[in-house]
Amino acid sequence: MPESVLPTLQIILTLALVAWMVTGFTRAPGRWLRWKMFCRATFTIIELTGTTKTGSTEPVNVYDHLSPGSFILGPPQLQAILDHLTASGRYARIDGSGRVLSARGEQPVKVVAGRVVL
Repeated sequence: MPESVLPTLQIILTLALVAWMVTGFTRAPGRWLRWKMFCRATFTIIELTGTTKTGSTEPVNVYDHLSPGSFILGPPQLQAILDHLTASGRYARIDGSGRVLSARGEQPVKVVAGRVVL
């Protein structure tokens, strides 16, 4: 085997591997990202406004109520946090809108009177 064949083969295999890895981050129809970590996770991006019992309103950041380092928030977890905030008496009502990113693509989400509505 000629000496130039082995380095050439290594370069071709390396380029093929790099191309295969890069395609994992491209968009596929109905997917946010194709990489498995992103395809199976559900992210919620939402703006919420809480109304206190006195009638004043303030922004609500649900990520303040997740454990440190957590950022993946699906609709069931969002509903649990909203239930906690209203049951604790901190807010009488919470409303807002946003979107959910998941393996099914992007979907709108609303919060009406503390209830998550997809």
